[in-house]
Amino acid sequence: MALMDKVALVTGAASGIGEACARKLAQDGATVVIADLNLVNAQKVADDIVANGRKAIAVAMDVTSEEAVNAGVAETVKQLGGLDVLVSNAGIQIVNRIEDYSFADWKKMLAIHLDGAFLTTKAALRHMYASNRCGAVIYMGSVHSHEASQLKSAYVTAKHGLLGLARVVAKDGGPRGVRANVVCPGFVKTPLVDKQIPEQAKTLGISPQQVVKDVMLRETVDGGFTSLADVANTVAFLAGFESNALTGQSIVVSHGWFMQ
Repeated sequence: MALMDKVALVTGAASGIGEACARKLAQDGATVVIADLNLVNAQKVADDIVANGRKAIAVAMDVTSEEAVNAGVAETVKQLGGLDVLVSNAGIQIVNRIEDYSFADWKKMLAIHLDGAFLTTKAALRHMYASNRCGAVIYMGSVHSHEASQLKSAYVTAKHGLLGLARVVAKDGGPRGVRANVVCPGFVKTPLVDKQIPEQAKTLGISPQQVVKDVMLRETVDGGFTSLADVANTVAFLAGFESNALTGQSIVVSHGWFMQ
């Protein structure tokens, strides 16, 4: 019930983890904004949420563009009257050995993961502070916010960076009632992860089955993937938490892969 009448904007919400988070937040009573580069798919998700008796709108958003981010947040506030929860989720993956990693791919990865988190936070905080409604900022980190893996120099760097950003937002936002936390999933079986399996198999010279068993899930306690529901439930919990007792933290959801 803590999310009733709250407005939650989720980036990268037209598919995968973002979509699961948006649907869970809507189920728990929030009005959700499906923000995505692909407006057609975003609208389909929003329409389906509405068809199931919940509240949602779709906005186009390229998180690497300050103009696009500001426009999407402004449209949210115009249509829905405010913004209470930001879930900064948009992300991609590009894997390669460092010596073969192009600078263009490096910059693209950091732009989407870190610039996107900064720009959406900056835009959201303006409205959260102005409304005096408090708020929650939730970043989609990863076990790679704490651990490194082969072939993921840009991804690991970006996900580590989100921890620092969240902690600063927690310090700055605390006196204004705004919390900031990072959800750090293990491997979730999404198209993004499915795409990595053959790429890593080729680069490492092993089978796709070995990538899953010996690279992705070797350190888990049960050999299991983290589920979309695992992540979405954690996001909803943080979005609905109502005090500064839980802020500036990273919550690892990884079947025991990483324990802190």
